[in-house]
Amino acid sequence: MSKTLKHLEALVGFDTRNPPRRIGTGGIFDYLREHLDGFDVQVTDHGAGAVSMLAVRGNPRRVFNVHLDTVPSSQAWSADPLTLRVEDERAIGLGACDIKGAAAGLLTAASMTGGDAAFLFSTDEEANDARCIAAFLKRNAQAGRHGFSEAIIAEPTQCEAVLAHRGISSVLMKFRGVAGHASGANAMQASALHQAIRWGGRALDHVEAQAHQRFGGLTGLRYNIGRVEGGIKANMIAPSAELRFGFRPLPSMSIDGLHETFRGFADAEALDSYEETFRGPSLPGGDVADAERKRLEARDLADELGLPIGNAVDFWTEASLFSAAGLTAFVYGPGDIAQAHTADEWVELAQLQRYTESIVRILDTGASA
Repeated sequence: MSKTLKHLEALVGFDTRNPPRRIGTGGIFDYLREHLDGFDVQVTDHGAGAVSMLAVRGNPRRVFNVHLDTVPSSQAWSADPLTLRVEDERAIGLGACDIKGAAAGLLTAASMTGGDAAFLFSTDEEANDARCIAAFLKRNAQAGRHGFSEAIIAEPTQCEAVLAHRGISSVLMKFRGVAGHASGANAMQASALHQAIRWGGRALDHVEAQAHQRFGGLTGLRYNIGRVEGGIKANMIAPSAELRFGFRPLPSMSIDGLHETFRGFADAEALDSYEETFRGPSLPGGDVADAERKRLEARDLADELGLPIGNAVDFWTEASLFSAAGLTAFVYGPGDIAQAHTADEWVELAQLQRYTESIVRILDTGASA
């Protein structure tokens, strides 16, 4: 425990807030290099603060992934967010829960074992960019010596293996109208804002109709209109409007099919553009049969490693990217997602202990080879 806390104190002390995406190849990566003796280390700068580090010892087939970037801190913190505090059996600091605690545990496990191991550290998860993972997966597809077939992705899951979670998609829609006086008989149809609001009503009705859909303990389609803006003033017909929305589908739902449905709810003459701004696949992905097959493969791996299996979750992780690339993948890490992204973010010491011990056990048994 003392080793893990020492590492966590150092890791929290490195400013990896994202944004502003100013993370370089030194700093925290110099620290990781220093404490991964015996590993073949490759650090790659993918631009815009996206830096990855692949550390390999021996010839493993399983890779442990953890992101080192954090969300920005806020004025609500009661003390310096970059200084680790240990109080009431909790380690408090920016990123302690999400998810530098896991990185600290991996460093401890590396020093206590000597077998095959592979760690992938990245710094763009909080930017919703995924340059690091995309580059790793591209390289892995062309790999010779280090071709990985399994991946364990660290996010706060209370030390339970999470086999399934929702996908995510964000959209920017733009509506066009015809400017004019609001007293005109055409105001109802000519207003871009009216068109956006009508679209929203149809979309909400559709989402409510999906409440019966289920997969792996998850139910329904999660959906949110996050922002609507446009128009000039109350007595003027809005000539334009923008709407941003997002949805989180079940693993068995088609993101492309949902886009087709949502786009179809708009009046074609009033829809100026429909742009997906971010997409993350579900874990696992594919049709119902394929998703269930992948889930069972991940369950078998977790069972083999002696890890308790938890419920599916609503939040998105990069484990879905590994799974979509053909690796057997699940999410496993210390901490509770309820503490992630909060002021005075914390992780229980017992969680750090449990996670570190489990990684030591996995590496010691040689199961990663």
